[in-house]
Amino acid sequence: MGPITGEDTVASLRARLEETERQTAARQRQLERYAADLREVFKQERARAQELRRSYISTVRALSNAVEARDAYTGKHAERVAAYGIELAGAAGLDVADSPQIEFGFLLHDVGKVGVPDAILFKPGALSEDEFALIAQHPVIGSEILRDVEFLGEGKLVVRHHHERWDGDGYPDRLVGAEIPLAARVFAVADALDALTTDRPYRRATRFSRAREEIRNHAGTQFDPDVVQALETISDETFAELRAGNP
Repeated sequence: MGPITGEDTVASLRARLEETERQTAARQRQLERYAADLREVFKQERARAQELRRSYISTVRALSNAVEARDAYTGKHAERVAAYGIELAGAAGLDVADSPQIEFGFLLHDVGKVGVPDAILFKPGALSEDEFALIAQHPVIGSEILRDVEFLGEGKLVVRHHHERWDGDGYPDRLVGAEIPLAARVFAVADALDALTTDRPYRRATRFSRAREEIRNHAGTQFDPDVVQALETISDETFAELRAGNP
């Protein structure tokens, strides 16, 4: 065997480099195939997740409409207040896109009223103390009805706590201030806005501007002041458009 020359060394190094490049190229192609497979899997999973969410929303809306069918006078109250609530939640710093369960809670807030007799629920006059105590149980009844429905997530907190007050005089748990889940505090303001701007048997609807004034008057007592402040950042025109979409 003759001596190893410089040319032999260069040829050997070049061969090794070419082999390394081939292996690198092969690994690159394999990684690209893996990446393409992952993108396809992700696309399919996202499509399934979107379809599942649509199914959840359809189910929740159907249940909400079934509850509201008992009282034709309120119209699409749940859908209106959900639309207002979602807009207000964004202004108050809640990311509803990442927490769709909040919308479910808005839609199902009154589901517990299925446990309240019609004679009390639709009584035209003032409620007796015992009658009010019964109707005040609807958040508890609602949270019990939905207790094992996993996909509702934190939406169940809205159902239970949407009648709590900032000053602690609400029900059913008399939570105070920030003890009340933020989504429930947002809902309380959206609910009041819809109640004030909707005709009821005992009074005519008010304008959005007048409703805002009434809500401001109860900031710090009934409502979270920060949520009331967030309300001020949304125009009357925006709420009117939302209402037109949910008459």
